[in-house]
Amino acid sequence: MAQINPSILSADFARLADEARAVDGADWLHVDVMDNHFVPNLTLGVPIVESLARATDTPLDCHLMIEDPDRW
Repeated sequence: MAQINPSILSADFARLADEARAVDGADWLHVDVMDNHFVPNLTLGVPIVESLARATDTPLDCHLMIEDPDRW
């Protein structure tokens, strides 16, 4: 069975909670976490991911592209 897993990375970052709620009903909400060390990009950190988790009932699928996962 196919699943729908939209990525929050394509969202309007000024409206992340609204964007997360807009895809309620999806199977997962994909969250790319990048630390600017493991990969040359910087995206969302722990406080933002925690806020997203509170803003939606959709489970988060966190893709960790980070150098030291134990710190997260």
